Amino acid sequence: MTETPIVFLVDDQPAVLKAMARLLQSADIKSVTFESAQAFLDSGGAKKAGCLVLDLAMPGMDGMVLQQKLKELGSDLPIIFLTGHGSIDAGVLAMKMGAQDFLTKPVNDEKLLAAVHTAFERNQRARLANAEKQTIQARLDGLTPRELEVLHQLIKGKLNKQVAAELGTVEKTIKVHRAKVMSKMEVTSVAALIHLLEKLKA
Repeated sequence: MTETPIVFLVDDQPAVLKAMARLLQSADIKSVTFESAQAFLDSGGAKKAGCLVLDLAMPGMDGMVLQQKLKELGSDLPIIFLTGHGSIDAGVLAMKMGAQDFLTKPVNDEKLLAAVHTAFERNQRARLANAEKQTIQARLDGLTPRELEVLHQLIKGKLNKQVAAELGTVEKTIKVHRAKVMSKMEVTSVAALIHLLEKLKA
């Protein structure tokens, strides 16, 4: 993961954006500012590395609506909410929906920087996990329909002989399929195969 993480700042107050961007720049953190949630969505930033520092109350699309849209897009950008009109209820709801943090304005510089560093780490973990899932899925997609059938029998703990009986073929053929499954999935044991498939569910 060599992509430089970016803090996407979304707030309808230009002065707030300017102050936060200056703070992040002083800490050598790259940031991009947006004065509306829609402008951020249109930028394509949802799929990039980094995090989102998002104002809760904005005209048009508010922070909560943007949070929901990002969820639908499958974005793994952690969200740090900022609000000057914060309520405990809004904070609880935002956290339940997966926000990483909820800070009130005027935000404490150290708290914001700490939250951004935590968000970057969380985002990197999520992106690594997603990349691994894509690799596993690509290996699965490379199996033939018959190899997939054999795989599903193997992960149930069945022996070659039992798989052959289940699929109406001979044990020798299953051994060939089994070897191809192991080779294509890049594992050396059924236990490792099960562990690999568990990662897809995580």
